[in-house]
Amino acid sequence: MEPDRGASPGGLTTESINDASAEIDRLDAAGVVRLMNAEDAGVAEAVREVLPAVAEAVEGIAARLRTGGRLIYVGAGTSGRLGVLDAAECPPTFNTPPEMVLGIIAGGKRALTRAVEEIEDRPESGRDDLEAVHVSAGDAVVGIATSGRTPYVLGALEYARSLGAFSVSLTCNRDSALAQLSDVAIEPVVGPEVIAGSTRLKAGTATKMVLNMLSTGAMVLLGKTYGNLMVDLRPTNSKLRERAVRIVQHVTGLDAGAATEQLSESGGEVKTAIVAILSHVPVEEARRRLRASEGSVRRAVDMSGENT
Repeated sequence: MEPDRGASPGGLTTESINDASAEIDRLDAAGVVRLMNAEDAGVAEAVREVLPAVAEAVEGIAARLRTGGRLIYVGAGTSGRLGVLDAAECPPTFNTPPEMVLGIIAGGKRALTRAVEEIEDRPESGRDDLEAVHVSAGDAVVGIATSGRTPYVLGALEYARSLGAFSVSLTCNRDSALAQLSDVAIEPVVGPEVIAGSTRLKAGTATKMVLNMLSTGAMVLLGKTYGNLMVDLRPTNSKLRERAVRIVQHVTGLDAGAATEQLSESGGEVKTAIVAILSHVPVEEARRRLRASEGSVRRAVDMSGENT
């Protein structure tokens, strides 16, 4: 008798049995990886179907960050680790303060490298962890739970929403309990896993893809890039100093020596150097334009030529 692809002990798509991998233990290594690759091919399509919700979340997150709020990810297990990872990548990529994007995982730091599964069953722990970082109405909180019913995340998102925070749920099952607590529900349904219930696989990949969009999309809206260049980086070591020079060269057409000189005059500020060069204005005027344009290089360069 063939297993029912839609059947699951908990009634969740992510816990269902996958027909395609029912005899995965009979395959050799090449067969296993081909099967996994074929299953993964549908993940991007599942994410594509929820892009309107992702875009709505990006706009809401950017609005909170623009007024001094924070982006806070909350999750347990794999979901929590992915949130922590995305938060940790924001400072080096976009020169954000460490407190602007936070990742909170059930069980704290020790849960990053080992399972602390009992904590995720406590909704009060989710609330306590958000209280500890003083979440407020000015923040955006993203509750991440593949199942959509993890008590720790439910407790956290319910508390965040009670305070008026912008609340987003990210799950891989439709119509979840977590979705009911959110302003925006993101639900990429990737189907049963190759190994039943192992949501670090397709569900984890979909989660990572969406988190990439949430943080990167918000940072783009905040003017952290010019085109696709990381113009908000701070050249604090030799690698970053070289990258800063290359960015200024690429945007302005200057040679390495001239780009280095302009960066030095601009205090190492890549944005300031670019605006000063492209707008043919002094460094202080470039900074004024950046302030007036809320940090957007493109808008600063496009401003009219009046000087203060």
